Amino acid sequence: MYNNYRLLSSYAIYYIIYTMTILHAIILSIIEGITEFLPISSTGHLILASKLMGITQTDFTTSFEIFIQLGAILAIVILYFHTLIRNIHVWKKILVAFIPTAIVGFTLFPFIKRSLLGNSMITVWALLIGGFVLIAMEFILKRKEQTTADIELISYKQAVAIGAFQSLSVIPGVSRAAATIIGGSLMGLKRKPAVEFSFLLAIPTMLAASGLDIIKSDVAFSTSEVWILMTGFVVSSVVALVVVKFFLKFIRNHSFIAFGVYRIAIALAFLLFIIK
Repeated sequence: MYNNYRLLSSYAIYYIIYTMTILHAIILSIIEGITEFLPISSTGHLILASKLMGITQTDFTTSFEIFIQLGAILAIVILYFHTLIRNIHVWKKILVAFIPTAIVGFTLFPFIKRSLLGNSMITVWALLIGGFVLIAMEFILKRKEQTTADIELISYKQAVAIGAFQSLSVIPGVSRAAATIIGGSLMGLKRKPAVEFSFLLAIPTMLAASGLDIIKSDVAFSTSEVWILMTGFVVSSVVALVVVKFFLKFIRNHSFIAFGVYRIAIALAFLLFIIK
């Protein structure tokens, strides 16, 4: 009787831990879906959220964070499906823009995963500095003429420059979206094509990051971990789909200053009250 009770207790404890793990996955996936395409750093938010929930940074959690980013990319594939299958010129520019990030990411992958991902202090300072940069960019762009009004009109020179900006996002907290949008805006892209090109450039970037992580990590996922990954993939995809549509409507009549202020506020909150 006692042994049966102990066995049932063990199952109950396992169930609670497993449920909480799924709950963590859902929360992190919602955060990913919301933040991936906004200029506020999805990786930064995932790192800080994990710290708040007491999730220990392991090879699996790092892989999970990269995998749910891949899930968010599915939203872009769905929304821009016709553009992607019909316009080879846009694809060429996307791939050209991806080259700088590919070089940096492949060369520095061990250092990025070991020393940058999961580093709360680097993340917070990148969020803080990036917030001021976003605000400053709005004032700079008021004096700069932006003539490129469509992603099909982006030149290869502009694409390479945007890709170079994106490579800065290997630093958690910088924000891939913010880096590419700022790069595109400084290269003369108007607000909408700068944002849309940032969306599309995420496709090869995150596919490569996810593939490289799986190959380099040599991690064998358990059945429960596979379920967690699948849950995260689906949740982040659905949430990202909603957020991308919202963001495109938002930028029609608003600047990026609100995102800069938000970055500064959340960074200061963590510096003052959470990170010791």
